[in-house]
Amino acid sequence: MPPGKYGMQEEWEKEDQQITMDFLLPTGIFLKFPVSRNDTIKSIKKMVWKNARSEALYSALGDPDGYVFTCINQTAEREELEEESRRLSDVRPFMCVLKLVAREGDRVEKLTNTQISQLIGKGLHEFEAQKNHEVNEFRTKMRTFCEEKAQERESLPWQQWMEFSFPCELEPCCAPPESSSVKPKNSKKIFIQIKFESCQESFMLQQDPQDLPVALMKSALKKKATVFRSVRQEPEDYTLQVNGRWEFIYGKHPLCQFKYIFSCLRNGQNPHLTMIHHSTIVKYQEEQSKVCSQVSKSGSLSRPPPLPLKKNTSSLWSINEPFYIHLLQGSRVNADEGMKLVVQAGLFHGSELLCKVVTTSEVTVCSEPLWDQKLEFDINVADLPRMSRLCFALYAVIEKAKKPRGTKKKNKKADCPIAWVNTMVFDYKDQLKTGEFLLSTWPSVPDDKSDLLNPMGTVEKNPNIDSAAGLLIRFPNIRPHPLYYPPLDKVLTPPKYILNPPMVSLLRHWPDLPAISALELLDYSFPDPAVRSFTIRCLKKLSDDELLQYLIQLVQVLKYESYLDCDLTTFLLERALSNRRIGHFLFWHLRSEIHVASVSLRFGLILEAYCRGDIHHIKLLTKQNEALGKMKALSDIVKSGSQKMTVDDLKLCIRQESYLDALSDLYSPLNPSIFLADICVEKCRFMDSKMKPLWLMYLNPSLQGDMMGIIFKNGDDLRQDMLTLQMIQLMENLWKTEGLDLRMIPYGCLSTGNKMGLIEVVKNSDTIANIQRNSSNSAATAAFNKDALLNWLKSKNPERA
Repeated sequence: MPPGKYGMQEEWEKEDQQITMDFLLPTGIFLKFPVSRNDTIKSIKKMVWKNARSEALYSALGDPDGYVFTCINQTAEREELEEESRRLSDVRPFMCVLKLVAREGDRVEKLTNTQISQLIGKGLHEFEAQKNHEVNEFRTKMRTFCEEKAQERESLPWQQWMEFSFPCELEPCCAPPESSSVKPKNSKKIFIQIKFESCQESFMLQQDPQDLPVALMKSALKKKATVFRSVRQEPEDYTLQVNGRWEFIYGKHPLCQFKYIFSCLRNGQNPHLTMIHHSTIVKYQEEQSKVCSQVSKSGSLSRPPPLPLKKNTSSLWSINEPFYIHLLQGSRVNADEGMKLVVQAGLFHGSELLCKVVTTSEVTVCSEPLWDQKLEFDINVADLPRMSRLCFALYAVIEKAKKPRGTKKKNKKADCPIAWVNTMVFDYKDQLKTGEFLLSTWPSVPDDKSDLLNPMGTVEKNPNIDSAAGLLIRFPNIRPHPLYYPPLDKVLTPPKYILNPPMVSLLRHWPDLPAISALELLDYSFPDPAVRSFTIRCLKKLSDDELLQYLIQLVQVLKYESYLDCDLTTFLLERALSNRRIGHFLFWHLRSEIHVASVSLRFGLILEAYCRGDIHHIKLLTKQNEALGKMKALSDIVKSGSQKMTVDDLKLCIRQESYLDALSDLYSPLNPSIFLADICVEKCRFMDSKMKPLWLMYLNPSLQGDMMGIIFKNGDDLRQDMLTLQMIQLMENLWKTEGLDLRMIPYGCLSTGNKMGLIEVVKNSDTIANIQRNSSNSAATAAFNKDALLNWLKSKNPERA
């Protein structure tokens, strides 16, 4: 057995304890010495070189940068530690062994691949291990597409680059009427506090809320020139920034339309803004360009030329023969003895059943049941729609208990669903499938008394191939050469189940539908490619703010797409790479479900493509991901402690160096415009509810003592909360459009992983549970007090009671 300590999971959580590590050098030398859990890989490498000086063959070692550590990680995979800024406690090797090997290949490319793998929670080698042509072609195409978008950003003019990096956060209804060029006579001026980044002095200015940002900057520069008797500067050299945030006020929008200023006006507060010189932002822009250019140079792929088209092909619509397949056998089937196994198969186009369901004969239960049966469907090959889906259900037949004597009814049989699986009839290249396919199934819900088939389910195979039941099927070779689904514009008489060419042509010229109406066409009941392309064309006219409103639903629709490469995926990536705020929330909506086996492959591929298109964003997202990892570790300690943990114990954990570094200086996942600078340990605590949510407070020096807070919740699915808050936000927008401001506060809520996520701390607020508890004499009956909320609102608003 190799040297090393096994079962290291709990060791990494201990505080201030050195760990003795074993180091295997490429010269054959073995070193062993203690290191701190909080040491970075880079500092450990320096220690190795220092200790190796006194060992043999030291002269054979080259420059440290020419070597990289490798280890066995927690998933039993060999991992190269290219990211040397990581701490040992974050790497968490399975054993206390690090092996030093010569670095091979392009370091920048390998480092980028490592960073993406750690960020998305899925190793890129898993995609390569699929050995799937569709996966490989999708990765190549999307990487090319996203890298081209990144290169286009390099040449963006100032205004468009700002719109990508720092999109304006606007209210939907505060814009002045387009037909009115005269300001309202009764508009009151507002007080705005302005300061310049180069000095601490600030000015209080009066400004019309309908003025543009450039007018405010002119007033500020005029005031500065008067007070300091300095040379007058041009407003074009500055941009307004919200104090303590990476949020900017610019463009041709009235001041009152910006969410920050609108919120201040509504709350009776004075907005606090800073005049930032363009040179400061240019440095940030150059930093982005430098990172992207390094990766683009090293990661440029020499892609092979496209394969030539097959010459001997036939049109599918010339074959008037019944469609059939062969069901050969099953594998890893688990059912009780005495049952009979049956497979049911059906052809669907969306939610529509194309023909009668076909059922196999019954076979005796065993691990590998054998059918070897031809399943013929009552539909011709020529009538198959392009998006035909073949659905299977594996179930067991149970003899029901015998009836009492004297009854004339025969004994009935009950169906016990075991598993289901779906597959497309055509592949991603429009070719009718041929040959054998092993379909790894998904477990059925035993209590589900509805149809056994699940056409709404995914067409992906279950990745847990070692434990999932499998069905081996064979698509026949109807002709000696491939059969392709032909383009509609080349057909005069279309088959029965497809949109005819005149209808497709009509869709191309049909007026765009409203976005809400178009969203309905993304339902799985409308799988036709022409319909879905028309829907995406309608959605392209959505503004960025409108797209953000419906982003949750659009991500969910991805689950029902039949192929990896689809119009919706391209649309979302294109918009995400044109607006970093959209990219931020697209990332987290996808990342929060990467653990779901049915979408893990699809979402992982989209996440990889997005990261390729915005390399600089990887650093910001990685910092957020590391902070969330530490929050989960703290939550697990609080929830699983053998003895009751106190708030002081939590604070002691947070004060550890690794936790302080991870939990400080990050952009909030709830709102990427908010910078969480220094975590205020004394204000942190955990709440008393069942899941023990963490209450974390941050102090931002730019906010002049004002604190911001987030709640980390581990154990609840926050996607339901997100949907509820989304509906409240949509209702508020409708009300505001009609001139009704009900002062709603749809607080931030974001699911970031499997039953965990973040909730925004709302200041000067209380929970419903506390309100009900304080208004009742008995805690057991507090929830039934119907008047508690109304009485609480009256007490807070005596003038309206």
